[in-house]
Amino acid sequence: MAPPVVGRKRAVKIEPGVVASSSSSRPSKQAKTSSGNSSNPQDEALKAKFVALFGQAEFAIHGVPNSALKKRFGQKEYERLAPVINQFLADSRLTMSEGNHGGRKELFYTLVSEDLATKFKGLDVSARMVYQVIEKAGNMGVWTKDIKKETNLQNQALNKIFKALESRRLIKQVKSIAAKAKKLFMLYELTPSTELTGGVWYSDMEFDHGFITELRTFFMHCVRRMNNGNGVTLKEITNKMDQAKISRVNLGVNDVRQLMQTLVYDHLVEQVFKPKSAVAAGYENEDDEGTQSYYVASRRVSTMCEFKMWGDVLSPDFHFRTIRFEDGVALAPREPHYHTP
Repeated sequence: MAPPVVGRKRAVKIEPGVVASSSSSRPSKQAKTSSGNSSNPQDEALKAKFVALFGQAEFAIHGVPNSALKKRFGQKEYERLAPVINQFLADSRLTMSEGNHGGRKELFYTLVSEDLATKFKGLDVSARMVYQVIEKAGNMGVWTKDIKKETNLQNQALNKIFKALESRRLIKQVKSIAAKAKKLFMLYELTPSTELTGGVWYSDMEFDHGFITELRTFFMHCVRRMNNGNGVTLKEITNKMDQAKISRVNLGVNDVRQLMQTLVYDHLVEQVFKPKSAVAAGYENEDDEGTQSYYVASRRVSTMCEFKMWGDVLSPDFHFRTIRFEDGVALAPREPHYHTP
């Protein structure tokens, strides 16, 4: 069977002990003759087979669709699943949601770990439904307004559920740098996305100007002093920064590249690209395929206020002369002189 193609799932209200679906697409209630805790060897084997199904790769992310249960168990065993499923629901070991499979809406089952089931114990259907909505949001979190829209619950009921879930460490409230006043929830064990926190450049939801200034100064020292000022790679700067323990947070090569680009934009550093064959051993490939890059300090160029050779410029034969300025820059005959800030 091909892996199910699942669209956006919608949380469904579930009454414990009742399999929620139409009579034509769920195990028959008439097969419910004993508790899911029955010691009948056949029932135990059926239960083990049902649990094993959730461990298969095709069902690991979105859960098991009801049609897959029919196909894997056959009609007779499928009808005997009702007490097993209802017992799992009663023990909070199973969640149910609606999703798209094969171009139509279908019921999906998702197995819950025993540890998580213990935290769910005693929670009503509404609380589980709120948890499912927050779970779908992942590490981006979900706004209170969106939870209310998905669950159709009122603010008073929602606030009560939030407190209950937070006290059990099932969810947590996080802040976003884009909207600090709004409430955002995600699962307790998840780490918020850098889009919410701002990443390493933010501290306590505020842009850390002091930290960035210190790093930029350190990077400039690396550019000017390492390799005799002939150029330094991002990896070399990263390694030097780790050795010096200059950063209080863990910075990777991509973080260093991002900050180095600010020095390039400020005309303090130049990024130089060369073919791999033209670069000494040890310069890693950091950019487009076939090229390598390193950083050098920007060359000082004379400005208008430092130009002291107006007498030569005004001479009739100026364009036929080679002019050498005080800072060592040479101007060949007929070569335009560009001033940079």
